Amino acid sequence: MNFFIKTFLILFLAFLFSCKNNKEVSKPEIKNEDINVLMIEAYKEGLNELENGYAILAAKKFNEAEILYPQSIWAPRSSLMAAYSFYSQDYYEDSINELIRFLNTYPKNIRTDYARYLLAMNYYEQIINEKKDLGPILEAKKNFIIVKENFPNSDFALDAEYKLNLIEEMLASKEMYLASYYSDKEKWIPAINRYKEVLENYDTTIYVEEALHRLVEIHYRLGLKDEAKKYASMLGYNYQSGEWYEKSYKIFNKNYEKNKIKKDKKNKKTTLDKIKSLLSLK
Repeated sequence: MNFFIKTFLILFLAFLFSCKNNKEVSKPEIKNEDINVLMIEAYKEGLNELENGYAILAAKKFNEAEILYPQSIWAPRSSLMAAYSFYSQDYYEDSINELIRFLNTYPKNIRTDYARYLLAMNYYEQIINEKKDLGPILEAKKNFIIVKENFPNSDFALDAEYKLNLIEEMLASKEMYLASYYSDKEKWIPAINRYKEVLENYDTTIYVEEALHRLVEIHYRLGLKDEAKKYASMLGYNYQSGEWYEKSYKIFNKNYEKNKIKKDKKNKKTTLDKIKSLLSLK
């Protein structure tokens, strides 16, 4: 009797396993075509959300599209669109994180130039006060340089160069601000170093002319007239017709204003004489 029971149990278990295997084999598979359709639908939903101004929902849909089919060409595009969605509504930190992930995940993607440019813009848009916070300025500068040097023929290279020029002006402005602060406190050495920093590293900015004059001013005040003359010569050679050259000239020529007034009066008198002669009845 036991023999028959054991045999029955064995056959019954075999039947159960057979049914289970058949069910697993017959389970329908999700084809790549179906995933592709789902991904495109998620991508389109992301575009709709973005158009309606819902940046976070849009980014969520783009991320969903990327996860659905990571091997697709749409995956890196979805990642970039998520980053742009965050950027469009000033969620800069989220956009930056998305772009860093993109650059790490798709380092050779054809849209790497745009990713770098958008990364730079995220930092650039966060520049509030260059005199206090250098972090965003330096990060923006670093990424704009990458765009300019690594992608010189891209659509973003020209604007990157323009933004770099503006950043140079900002950095020079910060140096001038600090130099002026030290001058007001009569801390001459730090002030001189800051003005020299402008001459050496920001020589294409609008602040060079004033920096030269301030160096003339400080050195003359300290009794270092040879040094003052050196910077005055540089100022005269490059900016002889500028207002800062005139101010430096006054430092060395105390009679400058008196001579200028006499000259102006003389010219005025000569002009009046000419007018009188023209109106004369003779």
